[in-house]
Amino acid sequence: MSLMPTFLQQGPIIGGGFTQSSFLSSTKVSVKFTISCCTIPSPMTHVNGNVDTTSTERSEIRLGLPSKGRMATDTLDLLNNCQLSVRHPNPRQYVAYIPQLENLEVWFQRPKDIVRKMVSGDLDIGIVGLDTVSEYGEGNEDLIIVHDALAYGECRLSLAVPKHGIFKDINSIEELAQMPHWTAEKPLRVATGFTHLSPKFLKENGIHHVSFSTADGALEAAPAMGIADVIVDLVSSGTTLKENNMKEIEGGVILRSQAVMVASKKSLLRRKGLLDITHEMLERFEAHISALDQYTVVANMRGYNEKEVAERLLTLPLLSGIQGPTVSPVFGFTNYYAIVICVPKKLLYKSVQQLRAIGGNGVLVSPLTYIFDEETPRWRELLLKLEL
Repeated sequence: MSLMPTFLQQGPIIGGGFTQSSFLSSTKVSVKFTISCCTIPSPMTHVNGNVDTTSTERSEIRLGLPSKGRMATDTLDLLNNCQLSVRHPNPRQYVAYIPQLENLEVWFQRPKDIVRKMVSGDLDIGIVGLDTVSEYGEGNEDLIIVHDALAYGECRLSLAVPKHGIFKDINSIEELAQMPHWTAEKPLRVATGFTHLSPKFLKENGIHHVSFSTADGALEAAPAMGIADVIVDLVSSGTTLKENNMKEIEGGVILRSQAVMVASKKSLLRRKGLLDITHEMLERFEAHISALDQYTVVANMRGYNEKEVAERLLTLPLLSGIQGPTVSPVFGFTNYYAIVICVPKKLLYKSVQQLRAIGGNGVLVSPLTYIFDEETPRWRELLLKLEL
């Protein structure tokens, strides 16, 4: 029996508030090294689709988004799902806009350049992976993580070794550090694109004789080619490692990463309108992510009164909702109530079974899009970081 005809026949509900790569270079780098990057140009102003390099001051707010790859696609999907669709009339241009956010420019950049340009002051906020912030931000205190879990781009930066040869019985970072093979004359050769995080991690784990070969991709082939002994790279499922006879080791995860929203502290404090835009984006993100994999369940149920029906629901943990069930009388029908709860998608069928077992009928299920709290905790945390 469908719920809608039931309500039409039995009367409307009263109340019913809802609660709830490029390959390896031949350059070897000592564990003690200095990384220098290209000089970042002074702030530029976008005028009629062109870049004006003559202006060092700007009034517009700049958001950096990944320009290519899965991270770029997933970021645009998140913004679309939060009703913040990016308008990009000319795909050849690097600049776009979001109509709902006034005075905001969207700049499409490589993830590492987003971080670098935030450090230099050319961008104000950005969305990138935590691994990118940690590697290219190098602990810069001006970079503040506004949202640390945007629910996509999950991966881990991990050290991996071959399954055979001298590493056959090496299964932990401690065992790797205790190997007698690594000396000043013959250091452990590491292939990686993470030349800031990797040396720090290895040193902290007692591996001091190390040399690095910088690379951007296809690292799994490096040990087999004799170019490196081990690699440090991003791992998602681990399938590529297995297919290339490599393995992760216990204690070898340097960083667990996913997409994050990051902002410049200086910009947040000084650039007019940035705090308001950051607050709105944060609230939209939080509301949407909170609603992921959640479903609204509505049903009819007979009972003596609202309290009795609610207590019956609360005897079953799956039917308690986010903050408790909503129970409302159906107009014109004595001892007949409508109930509204929120349940996780993975527990949906079991929840419906329990609901029917205690008298629920005409069950209607619909996905949730947003769950707005009174205030997002991450906003309060940001204000504390800014001392506001």
